[in-house]
Amino acid sequence: MPANTQPIFSIAGDAQWVTATDANNVGNITAGTIYLAFSAGTNGSYVQKIRFRHTGANSAAVVARVFINNGGSTGTAANNTLFDEITIAANATFTTNAASTNYELPLGFALPPTYRIYVALGAAAAGGIACTVIGGDY
Repeated sequence: MPANTQPIFSIAGDAQWVTATDANNVGNITAGTIYLAFSAGTNGSYVQKIRFRHTGANSAAVVARVFINNGGSTGTAANNTLFDEITIAANATFTTNAASTNYELPLGFALPPTYRIYVALGAAAAGGIACTVIGGDY
Protein backbone atom coordinates (compact mmCIF):
# COMPACT_ATOMS: atom_id res chain seq x y z
CA MET A 1 0.00 0.00 0.00
CA PRO A 2 1.51 3.36 -0.98
CA ALA A 3 2.23 5.92 1.70
CA ASN A 4 0.05 9.00 1.92
CA THR A 5 2.30 11.87 0.81
CA GLN A 6 -0.43 14.51 0.66
CA PRO A 7 -1.03 16.78 3.68
CA ILE A 8 -4.50 16.85 5.19
CA PHE A 9 -6.05 20.01 6.57
CA SER A 10 -9.16 20.54 8.63
CA ILE A 11 -12.13 22.06 6.83
CA ALA A 12 -13.46 24.08 9.74
CA GLY A 13 -12.10 25.07 13.12
CA ASP A 14 -13.69 23.46 16.14
CA ALA A 15 -13.53 24.62 19.76
CA GLN A 16 -15.39 22.67 22.42
CA TRP A 17 -15.41 23.17 26.18
CA VAL A 18 -16.77 22.09 29.51
CA THR A 19 -16.44 23.35 33.09
CA ALA A 20 -15.39 20.65 35.55
CA THR A 21 -16.07 20.92 39.27
CA ASP A 22 -16.42 17.49 40.88
CA ALA A 23 -13.70 15.03 41.89
CA ASN A 24 -13.25 11.61 40.34
CA ASN A 25 -11.83 9.40 43.10
CA VAL A 26 -11.62 6.37 40.81
CA GLY A 27 -8.62 7.68 38.85
CA ASN A 28 -10.06 6.58 35.51
CA ILE A 29 -13.28 7.16 33.61
CA THR A 30 -14.96 3.77 34.08
CA ALA A 31 -16.84 5.25 37.06
CA GLY A 32 -17.13 8.52 38.94
CA THR A 33 -17.61 12.02 37.59
CA ILE A 34 -16.22 12.64 34.11
CA TYR A 35 -16.58 15.53 31.69
CA LEU A 36 -16.89 15.28 27.91
CA ALA A 37 -14.53 17.94 26.54
CA PHE A 38 -14.48 17.09 22.81
CA SER A 39 -16.31 14.86 20.32
CA ALA A 40 -14.75 14.18 16.91
CA GLY A 41 -16.65 15.33 13.82
CA THR A 42 -18.35 13.06 11.26
CA ASN A 43 -15.10 12.60 9.29
CA GLY A 44 -12.79 12.83 12.30
CA SER A 45 -11.05 15.84 13.83
CA TYR A 46 -7.61 17.22 14.50
CA VAL A 47 -7.09 18.31 18.11
CA GLN A 48 -4.35 20.87 18.68
CA LYS A 49 -4.42 21.54 22.43
CA ILE A 50 -6.44 21.57 25.60
CA ARG A 51 -6.36 24.57 27.91
CA PHE A 52 -7.35 24.67 31.58
CA ARG A 53 -8.21 27.74 33.63
CA HIS A 54 -9.92 28.41 36.95
CA THR A 55 -13.33 30.00 36.52
CA GLY A 56 -13.70 31.18 40.10
CA ALA A 57 -12.02 31.59 43.46
CA ASN A 58 -11.37 29.22 46.35
CA SER A 59 -10.30 26.24 44.25
CA ALA A 60 -7.67 23.94 45.71
CA ALA A 61 -4.82 22.51 43.66
CA VAL A 62 -6.06 19.72 41.43
CA VAL A 63 -4.81 17.25 38.85
CA ALA A 64 -6.71 17.18 35.55
CA ARG A 65 -6.54 13.87 33.70
CA VAL A 66 -7.19 13.76 29.94
CA PHE A 67 -8.54 10.53 28.48
CA ILE A 68 -9.15 9.40 24.89
CA ASN A 69 -12.25 7.25 24.38
CA ASN A 70 -12.90 5.24 21.21
CA GLY A 71 -16.60 6.12 21.13
CA GLY A 72 -17.63 3.08 23.14
CA SER A 73 -18.92 2.92 26.69
CA THR A 74 -16.67 4.76 29.15
CA GLY A 75 -17.59 2.04 31.67
CA THR A 76 -15.44 -0.44 29.73
CA ALA A 77 -11.77 0.12 30.56
CA ALA A 78 -10.58 -1.15 27.15
CA ASN A 79 -12.41 1.78 25.46
CA ASN A 80 -10.36 4.44 27.30
CA THR A 81 -6.74 5.43 27.62
CA LEU A 82 -5.13 8.01 29.88
CA PHE A 83 -3.43 10.40 27.46
CA ASP A 84 -1.90 12.90 29.88
CA GLU A 85 -2.41 14.76 33.12
CA ILE A 86 -1.49 18.17 34.46
CA THR A 87 -1.37 19.75 37.92
CA ILE A 88 -3.34 22.98 38.26
CA ALA A 89 -2.29 25.17 41.19
CA ALA A 90 -4.78 26.49 43.72
CA ASN A 91 -6.62 29.70 42.92
CA ALA A 92 -7.46 31.58 46.12
CA THR A 93 -8.78 34.75 44.55
CA PHE A 94 -10.57 35.77 41.39
CA THR A 95 -10.31 39.49 40.84
CA THR A 96 -11.07 42.11 38.25
CA ASN A 97 -7.46 43.32 38.06
CA ALA A 98 -5.32 40.15 37.90
CA ALA A 99 -5.51 37.26 35.46
CA SER A 100 -5.56 33.67 36.65
CA THR A 101 -3.00 31.27 35.22
CA ASN A 102 -3.60 29.22 32.06
CA TYR A 103 -2.46 25.62 31.88
CA GLU A 104 -2.07 24.04 28.48
CA LEU A 105 -1.42 20.51 27.22
CA PRO A 106 -0.43 20.00 23.59
CA LEU A 107 -2.48 17.32 21.84
CA GLY A 108 -1.46 17.47 18.16
CA PHE A 109 -3.14 14.37 16.74
CA ALA A 110 -6.09 13.29 14.62
CA LEU A 111 -9.14 11.76 16.28
CA PRO A 112 -11.12 9.22 14.24
CA PRO A 113 -14.90 9.65 13.91
CA THR A 114 -16.79 8.76 17.14
CA TYR A 115 -13.69 9.27 19.33
CA ARG A 116 -13.97 11.59 22.32
CA ILE A 117 -11.79 13.38 24.85
CA TYR A 118 -12.85 13.28 28.49
CA VAL A 119 -11.48 15.11 31.51
CA ALA A 120 -11.56 13.96 35.14
CA LEU A 121 -10.39 15.96 38.16
CA GLY A 122 -8.46 14.36 41.02
CA ALA A 123 -10.10 16.72 43.54
CA ALA A 124 -13.12 18.99 43.56
CA ALA A 125 -12.62 22.50 42.20
CA ALA A 126 -15.20 24.68 43.96
CA GLY A 127 -14.80 27.58 41.54
CA GLY A 128 -14.65 25.28 38.51
CA ILE A 129 -11.99 24.46 35.91
CA ALA A 130 -12.73 25.47 32.32
CA CYS A 131 -11.42 22.85 29.88
CA THR A 132 -11.23 24.11 26.28
CA VAL A 133 -10.14 21.94 23.35
CA ILE A 134 -8.99 23.70 20.16
CA GLY A 135 -8.97 21.75 16.91
CA GLY A 136 -10.64 21.35 13.55
CA ASP A 137 -12.99 18.97 11.74
CA TYR A 138 -12.13 17.09 8.56
